[in-house]
Amino acid sequence: MLTYQRREVDARVCAIVDRYGADPTYLLQILCEAQEYHGWISPGIIDILEARLNAPRAKIEAVAGFYSFLYTKPCGKYRLLFSDNITDRMLGNVDLFDRMTANFGLAPGHPELDALVSIGITSCTGMCDQGPAMLVNNRALPRLTKARIDQICDLVREQRPLGAWPAELFQVDDQIRRSDILLNDKFEPGEAIAAALALGGEGVLEQVKLSNLRGRGGAGFQTGLKWDLCRSAVGSAHYVVCNADEGEPGTFKDRVLLNSYADQVFEGMTLCAYVIGAKRGFLYLRGEYRYLLEPLNAVLERRRAQALLGTSIQGTPGFDFDIEIHLGAGAYVCGEESALIESLEGKRGTPRNRPPFPVTHGYLGQPTVVDNVETLLNTCLIVRMGGACYAGVGTPQSTGTKLLSISGDCARPGIFEYPFGVSVADVLADCGAGDVQAVQISGAAGVCIAQNEFGRTIGFEDIPTAGSFMVFNQGRDMFEVARNFTHFFAHESCGFCTPCRVGTALLGQMMDKLADGKGSLYDFEEIEQLNQHMFKLSHCGLGQSACNPVMETITKFRSAYERRLVQKSFVPAFDLDGSLAVARSLTGRDDAAAHFGKQDE
Repeated sequence: MLTYQRREVDARVCAIVDRYGADPTYLLQILCEAQEYHGWISPGIIDILEARLNAPRAKIEAVAGFYSFLYTKPCGKYRLLFSDNITDRMLGNVDLFDRMTANFGLAPGHPELDALVSIGITSCTGMCDQGPAMLVNNRALPRLTKARIDQICDLVREQRPLGAWPAELFQVDDQIRRSDILLNDKFEPGEAIAAALALGGEGVLEQVKLSNLRGRGGAGFQTGLKWDLCRSAVGSAHYVVCNADEGEPGTFKDRVLLNSYADQVFEGMTLCAYVIGAKRGFLYLRGEYRYLLEPLNAVLERRRAQALLGTSIQGTPGFDFDIEIHLGAGAYVCGEESALIESLEGKRGTPRNRPPFPVTHGYLGQPTVVDNVETLLNTCLIVRMGGACYAGVGTPQSTGTKLLSISGDCARPGIFEYPFGVSVADVLADCGAGDVQAVQISGAAGVCIAQNEFGRTIGFEDIPTAGSFMVFNQGRDMFEVARNFTHFFAHESCGFCTPCRVGTALLGQMMDKLADGKGSLYDFEEIEQLNQHMFKLSHCGLGQSACNPVMETITKFRSAYERRLVQKSFVPAFDLDGSLAVARSLTGRDDAAAHFGKQDE
C-alpha cells in the first residue's frame, strides 16, 4: 500500500503532466518540475511518466540521464555545485570548496551527509564577473567568500528553506561598464511592433537586410537572410526560438539582457514572428539562469495584458503570436541550435546532422528561426532607427555594436559594449587590465591572443566572438588555463560520437599526465594526432574545437609546456605499481617481489 507521502508525490507529478497536456515534447520541463518538488527523479516518477505520456521508459531514463542537473539517484536536500570555470579558479574556488567540505566533515568521494547535502562542481555558471560562484538547488550564489561559505553551511545545517535565506546571498548585478547604441536605447514596450506594423512584413525584412545584421552567437550568419529563408520555407507552421543557453565559459551577456532588457528580447522575437508568419515562439533558458524564470514569465504576462502578445497583437487581425519559456538542465551542447531544438522537443540534446537546417526543418520538422538573445535585441533597434543608419555603425562587414563579457585579471569586470572594430588593446585599457599575458576570446573553443596580437580587432573580419573575453596576467600559467578548458570539454561532451566522447577524455588525461611530470615530446605528437582525428571525425563543433586551447597555447606559450617535459622518452601515465598498494596492504607484503618492476633491483 502506498504511503501518504508517495501518494502526495504521485498526485503532484500527475498534476504537472496534466498541466502540460501529457505532451511528450515537454518531457524535460516535466522532469525539471518534478525534481524541484521531489528532489530527484525516482523510479516511481518514471513509472508515472511512462504511463501518462505513453512514452518508452528507456527514452525517459535516457533524457533524465543526459542532463547534469537532473538526478536519477537520491541526493542531498541541498545540492551545492561550485562553478569550476577558469576564472572561478583564479578567484579561489578550490579553497572555498575545500572549506565547505571540511565544514561538513566530508571526505573526498563522500559527497553526501545524511541525505542533507550534496557537494560537487559544475561548469561555468555565467557569473564570471562576480565569482567565485555556486548553485544551490539551481539558484545562483555569486561573490563567495570564506565568511559566506560558513554562513551557507550554517543555513544548510538549520535546514532553512531557500526562500528564507538572506537575499544578499543571491544578489546578482548587471555590472554594465560601457554602453553604446544598444544598451543606451530608450525603449518603450510596443515601439518596435508599431514601427513594424507601419513598415509591413516585407519592409521589416528589408530593413534587417539593409542593416547587415549578423548573428551575435559567434557564427555571424546574416539575420535578414535567415529570416527570408525561413519565411519562404514550406511548412504547416513556422516557429521562432531565442537561444538563451549561453554556456561558453566566460560569457554572461545574455544574463544581463534577460534581466534588464527582456522587453526588447521578446519584442525582437515578435518582429521575427511577424516577418516569417510564426504563431508560436520559445525562449530556451539555460538551467544556470533558473532564477530568471519567474521574472521573465511576469514580463510575458504583462506583455499579453498590453496586447503585445497573444491574438490580434496591437489590434491587428491575424497577427497572433505567443512565447513560452523552456528551461534547460545543464547541458553545454544545447547551445548548438539543432541540439537545442532536440531538447525543446523533449529529447536528449544531441546535435543533428545538417543539412537540412532549422530554417527549413527545425522544431517538429517545421521551418524555424533560431536567434541569439543579443541578435533579437538588435532587431528592435534596427526597425526603429532604420537599417541604413544602423549599418553606419561598426565596420562594413561587422555592423552595429558587440557586447563583451569581460572577466579575469582586470579591475572592472562586467559588460562592455563597443562598435565593431575596437582593438583588443583598447578593451584592455578600458577594463583596467595591466601586465596582461593573454586574452581568451570567445570561450574555451575560441582563440587565445598573445601580447604581440593586442592590436587585432573584434569583428568578423578579424576576431569573431560570441562575447567571452577572459584576461590573464603574467602570473597565470597558460598550461593550467588550457587544462581547465580540456576538462570542460570532457565534462560537456554529449557522448553521441566516439571521436568526441573518447577524444575529449584522452585529451584531458594527456594534459593531466603533463601536469604530473610524466610528459615527453611523444605526448606533443599524440595531442597533434588526436586534434586531427577529432577535427575530421567529430559529429559537431564541440569535438572539432576541443583541442583548440591546447594547440593555441602550445604554439604561443610553449615554455609553459616545456617546463613540464621532464621525461626524455615516453613514460606511461598509469602507475601500475601504485595501483597495487591496496593489495600489498591487504596481504601484508612490501618486499621487492610485491612491487612491479623492482624484482631485479
